[in-house]
Amino acid sequence: MNHPTISRTSILFAAMLWIAALCGASTSIAGGLKLGDLCRLKGQETNTLQGLGLVVGLQGTGDGDAAPKGRALARMMQLMGGPMAVDAAGRLDIEDVGDAKNVAMVFVSATIPTVGAQQGDVLDVTINAISAKSLEGGYLMLTPMLGPRADNPTVYGMAEGRVSVSPDSPPTSATIQGGLKMESTVRASYVQNDRITLIIDRDFADFNTAQRIEDEVNSLTSLTMGDRNASRLSSPNRNASADPRESAHARAIDQLHVEVTVPPLYRDNPIKFIAFLLDIPIQLANRSKRVVINEADGVVVIGEDVEIAPVLVTHRNLRIEAGGGGQFVEIGPDGTPSAAKLKSLADALGALDVPTEDLIAIIKTLKAKGDLYGEVIFR
Repeated sequence: MNHPTISRTSILFAAMLWIAALCGASTSIAGGLKLGDLCRLKGQETNTLQGLGLVVGLQGTGDGDAAPKGRALARMMQLMGGPMAVDAAGRLDIEDVGDAKNVAMVFVSATIPTVGAQQGDVLDVTINAISAKSLEGGYLMLTPMLGPRADNPTVYGMAEGRVSVSPDSPPTSATIQGGLKMESTVRASYVQNDRITLIIDRDFADFNTAQRIEDEVNSLTSLTMGDRNASRLSSPNRNASADPRESAHARAIDQLHVEVTVPPLYRDNPIKFIAFLLDIPIQLANRSKRVVINEADGVVVIGEDVEIAPVLVTHRNLRIEAGGGGQFVEIGPDGTPSAAKLKSLADALGALDVPTEDLIAIIKTLKAKGDLYGEVIFR
């Protein structure tokens, strides 16, 4: 059987079609963002608990004769019923425990996740010594954990347990896995005065995005949920003459915040409204005029529409002229010269084995000179 001959041109054409298909798929995925991918709710944030405790059982690496440690240890022993001496004024005498070298005063902290925490939940805690040399082998005594505000004496949890020092961390820092037990419930509050506030992720935050979110939410009064005569986010009985306050209303406050009024239909079940809201598809403006640089990892991501002015770039013994009739000129679809693209300049530098750190330096210089037409973001 004779097999047909496949020409190099056919293979190249097929490869181009495959790449085009991938590009089309990427565009479709990029356009499939939902509101929940772009922002979070105000109240959906982490909270910190903190406390001041004592770690015992150290091998002579504690605080030594530190007075604050002595007072704290004496007070704890008194609360636990231990016999403690007092002076003439009735104050605790810390001479008996002042030089205890196996005890260290520490700061204890824990993070409550964005979803909150229920009474009885256990969380990890982090411990940092104040003046001890090492916390290796120590045990954290029962420590009350307070909120971040010093004027609020509420005890939200109690921390206790054997501390663990990581080989990659200094010996003055340690953790306890599941060392905190919540004594109170901390709920994430999303609704205030029948309103919720959307906080746009800083990677997407701008006035254009905030306005698009406002428009999309407000346009939902014309969408349906199975019934074309019923609005998805408004009262099922709403008609053209109904009060517009019956529907969801969004208002962009700034480039980071959009305030949304919960419709009366969902006042008793705001979670259902939030689920609908975060599922709204959002079409963002073209962000191809953006350069993102991660100097620590040596990563540079360049949008395809980032342009540069006609410039001469010199790098050691290399000279590259971009635009203006030099060696590096972009040709538009109609065959006429167009503005040079930063991506093409990066490709040319890459072909000449120019290191990434030098490319980053060139981009910084172009931006500082005002010859880079796009947004540069450093991570």
